[in-house]
Amino acid sequence: MKVQPDFDLLASAANFIKKEFQNEQSDWTGSPFEWALSLPSGSKGKLGKRLVYQWCALQGLSTENSPDSDADMLINKHRVEIKFSTLWKAGIYKFQQIRDQNYEYSILLGVSPFEAHCWVVSKAILKKYVIGHMGQHTGAAGQETAWLTVKPNNPPPWLSECGGSLDEAYAVLKSLSHRR
Repeated sequence: MKVQPDFDLLASAANFIKKEFQNEQSDWTGSPFEWALSLPSGSKGKLGKRLVYQWCALQGLSTENSPDSDADMLINKHRVEIKFSTLWKAGIYKFQQIRDQNYEYSILLGVSPFEAHCWVVSKAILKKYVIGHMGQHTGAAGQETAWLTVKPNNPPPWLSECGGSLDEAYAVLKSLSHRR
């Protein structure tokens, strides 16, 4: 198995946070994230936000709460929306409720039993490929919310410059401090 220090860091943050969310166990036996599968979807979203916040803070990135509900947090002073998914049985992540709100980037964090994937996607890229193109509640014509299905080992080509691994996503996040 490949050494993944960022995965270990994220798993450590999950272990610290899990007391707030723990409910019942799931079928990801031995995974540091198995407890997360039993959470209701709203709690999973909250968990994703907390994991990203904790992971970024542990990485030394500047993190702040967002001053309004259009973004989840500020990272290096940039407005960021967080989307979280656990791996579905079909081997995909499904990032839901993607909206056209006041944020600059969306972090898409997906966790599998023993691996994590992360993409830092600009809102411009989301508008080009997702928002207005992949309607969640009204089909492809839906404009209010969108969702994005990602096969972690075969993401769409346009997503490749946005990360993939935690290391790659961290490099994108770190570069945001230079984009002002």
